[in-house]
Amino acid sequence: MQFDTIVRFNYELTRNSKYMGQQHLTEQQFGSLELDQRLLGALQRLDFNYCTPIQAKSLPLLLAGKDVSGQAQTGTGKTLAFLLAIAQRLLTSEQPETQPRKPRTLVLAPTRELAIQIHKDAEMLFQDLPLRLAICYGGKAYEQQKKQFDEPVDVLIGTPGRLIDFFKQRLYDFKSIEVMVLDEADRMFDMGFISDVRFMLRRLPSPEKRLNMLFSATMAQKVMELAYEHMNQAQLIKIDADTPAVERIEQSVYHPANHEKIPLLLGLMKKLQPQRSIIFANTKYATIKIWEYLQGNGMSAAIISGDIHQNKREKLLKKFHDGEYSILVATDVASRGLHIPDVTHVFNYDLPELGEDYVHRIGRTARAGKSGAAISFACENHAMNLIDIESYTNRAIPTMSISNDLLVEPAPPVKMKGGRLKPGARGGRPGGKPGGKPGAGGQRQRPRHRKGPPRQHNQRNKKAV
Repeated sequence: MQFDTIVRFNYELTRNSKYMGQQHLTEQQFGSLELDQRLLGALQRLDFNYCTPIQAKSLPLLLAGKDVSGQAQTGTGKTLAFLLAIAQRLLTSEQPETQPRKPRTLVLAPTRELAIQIHKDAEMLFQDLPLRLAICYGGKAYEQQKKQFDEPVDVLIGTPGRLIDFFKQRLYDFKSIEVMVLDEADRMFDMGFISDVRFMLRRLPSPEKRLNMLFSATMAQKVMELAYEHMNQAQLIKIDADTPAVERIEQSVYHPANHEKIPLLLGLMKKLQPQRSIIFANTKYATIKIWEYLQGNGMSAAIISGDIHQNKREKLLKKFHDGEYSILVATDVASRGLHIPDVTHVFNYDLPELGEDYVHRIGRTARAGKSGAAISFACENHAMNLIDIESYTNRAIPTMSISNDLLVEPAPPVKMKGGRLKPGARGGRPGGKPGGKPGAGGQRQRPRHRKGPPRQHNQRNKKAV
């Protein structure tokens, strides 16, 4: 079972067939591994007894001091694997006591959501251990994050941009790094962070002087080259991509015209009554349109995309996790790194361009041994992507016919403006009462255009060169 989901939301921590399919676990027990007694106690407290495949294959190597490159999808337990390896290495290290500004472990994540997730999991696992954590990511708490380095930091977790920012301010250095973890390496390439990653890795102690771990959903040539350059003869571990989790997902595709997508989505939502669902779209504009129609048709939903402020994203995700919303509308920012329990349905309102992204999207359901459904729309704009998706997954997705009863007549959408609803709009605030009043201050007023010539911006500290 994916460690992140269990510990973050305090769901019942059980390891039996009722909660998880036995095929997701192995016969390898954590108690049989050479782990510090304090770590075994933490695992017992969290009711973890048996390893998942990625844990069973990677932990014996990591505990023996060997580097590992692991190919595994999210939801396979890799976070717990590298957190245990980190803790074991630090607890048994002969290095001097941790000093301020000299972290001993660097954990790189491509998104702030994933960084936050890893940090929360580490807090839970290291609860009774003498290991201190710090987290750095963009969009929030700049000064607060800087102050973390005034105290010793054993494990530094973060995204590349903010980490490099603080490094260049000399808030910390890499000279004492004993463990390096690069999570979702393929995503680092996809998001254009790989030059930043290389910048940091080249400033670490040599690979022979540290324990290195790299995890990726795919082991493309570029990922393999990265591992070869910055790791010490890493052992390659592959968990078959054609996992039972994928087989438990009931996949289907509809071929609507562009104008039929909203009616079809609403019709399927009303027919299927999903307990918890995620609707993926390719653009922010599409997510807003979907949210507006859902809201206008009596279906409260949370919405997240890459440019929504971090504080707001965290609050919306928490409400979705806590069940205040049963629908999440999102761009691909939520397709990786977020571990949301009990998602029964995934809707691809837009087909993604890459087969890899399709697999990550539908992987939000059928987690922890459960089943799920993935429903995709191959519309006029994105139908051509279906060829690449089926080629990547090596299977044809069953095509479903669109009956008239599925194409419902939608009620008018509730327009979102400036991130807020118009006063008196039917449906109210997201998750609120229909027809509710707007928040304090009402609708935002548009700023008046200033007459006259534009202001000249100050150019302080600009020196001639």
